[in-house]
Amino acid sequence: MRSVQKFYRWFASGPYAAVLGLTLVYLLYNAAVRLGLALYNGDASVFWSGRIVGAMLIGAVFDLGVAALMLLPLMLLLLMLRHTPGPRDGGFGRRFIRLSLLPFAGLLVFVAAAEFVFWNEFASRFNFIAVDYLVYTNEVIGNIRESYPMPLLLSAVAITTLLFWRLILRVVSGQLREAAPRIGGRLARTLVWMLLPVAAYALLDASYKEYSNDAQANELAGNGVFDFFHAYESNSIDYERFYRTLPQAQALSGVREALNIEGPPLMPFDLRREVQPEGAQQDWNVVLVSMESLSASYLAHFGNREGLTPNLDRMADEGLLFKQLYATGTRTVRGLEALTLSVPPTPGHSIVKRPNNDNLYSLGSIFAGRGYTPMYIYGGYSYFDNMQAFFSGNGYQVHDRTELAPEDIHFQNIWGVCDEDLFTLALREIDQQADAGKHFFAHIMTVSNHRPYTYPEGRIDIPSKSGREGGVKYTDWAIGDFIERARSKPWFDHTLFIFVADHTHRGRGKMDLPPRNYLIPMVVWAPGKIAAGTVEHIASQIDVAPTILGLMNVPYESRFFGSDMLSPDAPQRALLANYQTVGWYEHGRVIELKPNARSRVVDARTGIEQSTDAEAERMTTEAISYYQVASEAFGSGAMRLDAPTPTAHLAGAADAH
Repeated sequence: MRSVQKFYRWFASGPYAAVLGLTLVYLLYNAAVRLGLALYNGDASVFWSGRIVGAMLIGAVFDLGVAALMLLPLMLLLLMLRHTPGPRDGGFGRRFIRLSLLPFAGLLVFVAAAEFVFWNEFASRFNFIAVDYLVYTNEVIGNIRESYPMPLLLSAVAITTLLFWRLILRVVSGQLREAAPRIGGRLARTLVWMLLPVAAYALLDASYKEYSNDAQANELAGNGVFDFFHAYESNSIDYERFYRTLPQAQALSGVREALNIEGPPLMPFDLRREVQPEGAQQDWNVVLVSMESLSASYLAHFGNREGLTPNLDRMADEGLLFKQLYATGTRTVRGLEALTLSVPPTPGHSIVKRPNNDNLYSLGSIFAGRGYTPMYIYGGYSYFDNMQAFFSGNGYQVHDRTELAPEDIHFQNIWGVCDEDLFTLALREIDQQADAGKHFFAHIMTVSNHRPYTYPEGRIDIPSKSGREGGVKYTDWAIGDFIERARSKPWFDHTLFIFVADHTHRGRGKMDLPPRNYLIPMVVWAPGKIAAGTVEHIASQIDVAPTILGLMNVPYESRFFGSDMLSPDAPQRALLANYQTVGWYEHGRVIELKPNARSRVVDARTGIEQSTDAEAERMTTEAISYYQVASEAFGSGAMRLDAPTPTAHLAGAADAH
């Protein structure tokens, strides 16, 4: 104890006491931010349950690690001070240090403000989405400018920064006036402090946050700066390195058994099987509309009483409504990945944003092989989230807002043209294919149900920019308008329409993967071709592509991980992910797979962790199999169209012998 006291007196002598004072200020400031986020969350259970105590204590550990890095510039400035304040040092050097604390205060205030904005949107501390925001600054900054009163917010940040700076100066000004140790002492203290960020980098782990079964409390335990850089560093996550795995043969066998693939695999990651429907094959055109952030909870068929989706609800009555379909993730690129590739949401970035994601086996490649023209039609700029490169690299024609003339645009914001204008673009491109005598597969991605929720006035009874409900109702209006315009087209009676959300408007709740926050609507609508009905089969977006092909009785060689939801032997499970946590939902329980080879079983309704029984172990094994095989299949190139066929693989093996 005496040695600790002696070290403290040595380190904190003179102006170096200011470093410890600022460390305490940083800890208290972040504790206040943590409490503010908890109150902003509007859930008192984190307080009365006592989980806030764990969040504050664990958060303080992260705060200490980040403080060691953030105060390193101050240590370097103190190194430049003279042993005793002189006219050259006492006048300028120490005043410069005081002035340098202004940007330090501004950084803390700005990060806190950004965290509240991010929390409001994603119910999370900074994660990989925040990292992505550095790439697409035009859209992100534009979205913030259109969504929030920026002059007011920036004024509040500036005023708060000045007040906070004054408070910091009151804490450290007296200490900064004291004589500094000699150069040797200053060097020694600087070297000691420089070890702290290194130690923090080596010792701190994001898994420390997961101290409870309440995901929101775990998020509060984080530190925004640490979480941001951790997300940047772990943008790409190697499943085989960080997650629970099985012997490769066992994992592949598990997936093949779940997909009812008979016989032994003929090559690594072999999921090929012939799909031979019994009914008459249909050559319908297909229009797949993926709807931005349109949760199932907005439809009357799922209990909503606000009348936000009259058109979708009408089509649900007239068509085939899927009531137990779950999104694979919380972002558009996850939905696009699942709908296009029928692949589980492996950890890290969606395949849409990864390198080497061209020429993959996809729903578009199946239609292209049948003479269809696959198209991806987007209301924004398709470079966003790498959509242009992904879809064009996989054989789709890509059309976006750049192809609309100014007179064709009724309204636009930073994310793109309003949905009615998007559908105008879609109708034009579809007409061109139909006039040329070609079948088409058009995948249309809407944008209007996105903050700032702006759209042309007079379309609905909710004013523009008044909230998400307006965005939902306008998207539904635009869909109804699209269908009415499509009715007059000669191709209408020969077309299958599918409306499915890309993800919900919710993020994580009390658990990492709450199924209710992933529930999305899907309506298959084709009057006279598809009988009305309701499907209660539990499935996820990876099952949409096989289901579309099944409705058309298309024979094909499948490599999909998903299954036709209308097939009697299709598995009833949903695959979910939020970035680092991937999961498996079945029988009222969720299997969570996490980095560092961790897994757990939680009740899907309460989020309470459960003991592992034989059934849970079976589900865990199946979950590991799906995610492991999907990760290895993509990484090895087995998902590519030019991957060796089993016949070619066996021929090559024979030649080798």
